[in-house]
Amino acid sequence: MVHFGHANSLRQAKAMGNYLMVGVHSDAEVTEHKGPPVFTEQERYKMVRAIKWVDEVVEAAPYVTTLETLDKYECDFCVHGDDITMTAEGVDTYHIVKAANRYKECLRTRGVSTTDLVGRMLLMTRSHFKTGKDEYSVDLPPEASLEQGATAHSPWTGVTQFLPTTQQLIQFSSGKVPKPGDRVVYVAGAFDLFHVGHLDFLEKAAAQGDFLIVGLHTDPIVNRYKGYNYPIMNLHERTLSVLACRYVDEVVIGAPYPVTPDLMDHFRVDVVCHGTTPIADDVDGSDPYAEPKRRSKFKQIESGNDMTTQKIVERIIEHRMEFMVRNMKKEKKEMAAYEAYSRAHKEAQ
Repeated sequence: MVHFGHANSLRQAKAMGNYLMVGVHSDAEVTEHKGPPVFTEQERYKMVRAIKWVDEVVEAAPYVTTLETLDKYECDFCVHGDDITMTAEGVDTYHIVKAANRYKECLRTRGVSTTDLVGRMLLMTRSHFKTGKDEYSVDLPPEASLEQGATAHSPWTGVTQFLPTTQQLIQFSSGKVPKPGDRVVYVAGAFDLFHVGHLDFLEKAAAQGDFLIVGLHTDPIVNRYKGYNYPIMNLHERTLSVLACRYVDEVVIGAPYPVTPDLMDHFRVDVVCHGTTPIADDVDGSDPYAEPKRRSKFKQIESGNDMTTQKIVERIIEHRMEFMVRNMKKEKKEMAAYEAYSRAHKEAQ
């Protein structure tokens, strides 16, 4: 998958230099060393290119980073998070560049992983968007093989709860404001499990003006119109996912479901866009886009992409057993690597 944890690593990597090249592995390489990918390689190339800190993408990058790869693309060094990645044989994928002192490390974003997100889809839990006194409580999953909860053994796969901070929002925010005369575009939705369908829609929406604002609905609102255990990602997580997109200038966190006169006036919205997906009525049965339509400021746009969050969930469920085996193998390799790292650290002391 491609999620805000990856985006945060890329943000940190960009801060270490001037130009950021990102190598993305092929489906064959990912399948061999990690298990089945959630997004196809073409989807992943496109999504990584759209992360605003990325300058260039290297397609089908080798799973083990070599000095030849760095030299080929004129890279001074490579960056990875402080979690260890292993080949199918249990070898550190960065051992070569580490030995050559051409490796730097950034902090892994705690509280999110592809393993965790896959687990949420398979388990169909709702603990990730609890509110009130239970907002930050952590339920243990009923299947330990998914390694989702606080009792997961690996320090990297095991996920507790993502706790957002104002600093994270500032780091992800563009800090831009509309300039005089800018045409302001507003879109709203769940933008759950941020994917290429969202990406193509936002690119088309951004082309309708000069400044794109995305309104993100709260978890209870999304659950009302989508049902089941949606959203898979909670409001805080969805905010960072959308902010990482290069087409987005600002995000309204917890936007009202109906596009109100106050919202349009406050942000000086010139056009409100929506995709071709069905629009659910508000709780009182009214059209949530009645106001922009009344002002002749509503525009429906075609993204040209039929990907949906539901299709991603269906991919996961279809390959349920493969993903459970993937997670178990990943846990085993990580534990072996962590124990070796701990022993080496103790010996060095």
